[in-house]
Amino acid sequence: MAWLALILAGIFEMFGVLMINKLHKDKNLKAFLLLVLGFGLSFIFLAYAMKIIPMGTAYAIWTGIGASGGAILGMIIYHESKDWKRIVFIAMVLCAAIGLKLVS
Repeated sequence: MAWLALILAGIFEMFGVLMINKLHKDKNLKAFLLLVLGFGLSFIFLAYAMKIIPMGTAYAIWTGIGASGGAILGMIIYHESKDWKRIVFIAMVLCAAIGLKLVS
């Protein structure tokens, strides 16, 4: 259950990052509230996961999901660069997160 909570924390982290971009563009209360909700849920699920998963592992995986997921969503939604080098490094972050799961 802790690993599922950690994955959900990463997904809400990605959502929060999307809402930062939306707030920057729209500057409205709805975007701000969604940003707070996304990061709030992310921290709640991260805190739950860290009751079982060691802090270093949980934090590394959480930031890996958030960073790589945010980059991927940026490519899909905001048409950011899809350069092959960028994709390779995103894949490396994801592989590192999976590696941490396998050895934890």
